[in-house]
Amino acid sequence: MEISRIQHLQSVAEQMKIKEGGKKEEEGTPSFSNVIKEQIGKLNETQVKADQMTEAFIKGEAEDLHAVMIATEEARISLDLALQIRNKVVEAYKEINNMQL
Repeated sequence: MEISRIQHLQSVAEQMKIKEGGKKEEEGTPSFSNVIKEQIGKLNETQVKADQMTEAFIKGEAEDLHAVMIATEEARISLDLALQIRNKVVEAYKEINNMQL
């Protein structure tokens, strides 16, 4: 279920690629799409780590329940934050589209 949300966020990031429009980016300045991709990658790593720790605990390979719970909660909070940011970006995009020139 959470993996499908991450894949949805990745597809949204792909769709939101910013075109240069004649402007040349400065060296060392990351583009918006690169920043989004990087952050989604970090989110995915957090989710995978929590899943791996949970599986290891279930199999009996790990004994530290607190570390598993902390990793799981961190992954949940990270996903919630990403979804809230996505919602704000979509809301801002819609508002900009509705502006009259």
